[in-house]
Amino acid sequence: MKTCFLFSFITLLVSFLCPGFSEAAHGLSIDGVLKYPADFKHFDYVSPDAQKKGDLVLHALGNFDKFNPYTLKGAAPDGMSELVFETLTISSMDETFARYGLLAKDIELAQDKKSILFTLDPRAQFSDGTPLTSEDVKFSLETLKSSEAHPFFSSYYQDISHADIISPRQIRFFFVKPSREIPMIACELPVFSKKFYTDHAFNEKGLVPPIASGPYTIAQFSNGKNITYKRNPDYWAIDHPARRGMFNFDTITFKFFKDQIVSVEALKAGDFDFMAVNIAKQWARDMTGGHFATGAIQKQYLQHKRNAGMQGFVFNTRRPVFADPRVRQALGLAFDFDWTNKSLFFGQYEQSYSYFSNSIYAAPGLPSKEELELLLPFKDQLPSEIFTTPLTPVPTSHDGDVRANLRKAKILLEQAGWNFVDGALRNAQGEPFIFEIMLGSASFERVMAPYARNLEKLGIQASYRTIDIALYIRNMRTFDYDMTVYVFGQSQSPGNEQRDMWSSTAADQHGSRNYAGVKSKAVDVLVDKIIYANSQDELTTACRALDRVLWYGYYVVPNWFAPAHRVVYWNKFERPQKAPLYYEPFDALMTWWFK
Repeated sequence: MKTCFLFSFITLLVSFLCPGFSEAAHGLSIDGVLKYPADFKHFDYVSPDAQKKGDLVLHALGNFDKFNPYTLKGAAPDGMSELVFETLTISSMDETFARYGLLAKDIELAQDKKSILFTLDPRAQFSDGTPLTSEDVKFSLETLKSSEAHPFFSSYYQDISHADIISPRQIRFFFVKPSREIPMIACELPVFSKKFYTDHAFNEKGLVPPIASGPYTIAQFSNGKNITYKRNPDYWAIDHPARRGMFNFDTITFKFFKDQIVSVEALKAGDFDFMAVNIAKQWARDMTGGHFATGAIQKQYLQHKRNAGMQGFVFNTRRPVFADPRVRQALGLAFDFDWTNKSLFFGQYEQSYSYFSNSIYAAPGLPSKEELELLLPFKDQLPSEIFTTPLTPVPTSHDGDVRANLRKAKILLEQAGWNFVDGALRNAQGEPFIFEIMLGSASFERVMAPYARNLEKLGIQASYRTIDIALYIRNMRTFDYDMTVYVFGQSQSPGNEQRDMWSSTAADQHGSRNYAGVKSKAVDVLVDKIIYANSQDELTTACRALDRVLWYGYYVVPNWFAPAHRVVYWNKFERPQKAPLYYEPFDALMTWWFK
């Protein structure tokens, strides 16, 4: 009785000393509007009556040598962050940016938006039965901001200055600078067991199964070959409204394959149950007849409304050969999207037209008045096209005739000091224009072959090479490539992640996603404008301004995107009647169940 009175007194005292907190809420959204009320029973895109049974088998590429997906070195197996670890809150897949309490039962954002108070669910516990407390939350924040974690996280959480423990179940995060997004970012924090990572160094390589709070634990694994997750029968949130109807398989096994081509044959042989297909040729030609004809294996487009971002051939501008934007523009003119889409992809794709393709953040027409207010201070540093020309993908003809574009490319290359001499394109020092395209999948070689032939017509020697996945990941992390292929994915509400992709600081940080090596004062300012936008209009304006600067910086050769997920699966699943809107295929699969 005395303990309860003391705790109530402390809570009252804290509230008195720290005025300005709003009423505790069950969730938080970027626009202040939540679809689901405090007493909601489950998300609309799940079935609360889904049966929990069966052994799901999936595929993955490469291998693994650690279980911690939050560190830089090594590779963790697929599924760890989704199945084993948990965050303070969980996102809703039918709202643009909304989070609902999971480990945190209540969320209180200060009226001045300079801090946020989390009250943990008293039921929350780790898989070993120990309670999850504020000590674990504080440890998690401090660890992710430290050098022990992947450098992405120190950047992502840099606007959370520190955390104060109020009680074993309450903790307050303080912000360096208030913004619309930073409370949402705080809600995304994954929580680790302080005890486990005191006994085992956080960045220690090795295969010791972690203690965590998620719906699954590691049942067994074969180093780099397969891993099986087993549904925790004592999972603390089994009936939580944000978890109800999800994670319906008794076990989930990932089998690791060398590449996607081998994986398709394994799928057809029944080695695993479900596959998202990202190679158009496989979808159109390799997945016909046999079990597909009988209906035993299903093919389906899963519609979504996700921001498509930008996929492209990425120039590493750290390389002198790509330092001049005129050179990069010229090489972009040599890629024939229309022919590639028709001849290789069976017309399945749309041409990328923005770094925020398929979203409201894609820059339309010429800059608006509001965009100009952001862009004009840097007018002398920016390409004139930003102010005079809408974002326009390279036009190409369906018959593969790119001569007009190659003529334009030749002029640009000459302006940049590259001329055709002695059978090759050479600079003023007589050095030939030679570079290599690094690939992580052999399936891209058929795309690169015609691109390399077009470059050869300009006198450029472009080779391409598919390397081992482990080496590919290492080279990407250390920026050891001339050109590569990457998808810069975007959220429904862009924010802090833009630092990791485009900021000058990230350009020098191994492990960041600034693969192009972008270093621009204008970009740095626009990224901050995105992060600290005070309204949806400000966010949209800043994203569109950034879109223009990146587009006319010619940092990538824009590729393509698909407006739907392509999936194949053995006909053994049941699904909820309603599908989510903003999701990846694995997210949707976690709402399915076996017949």
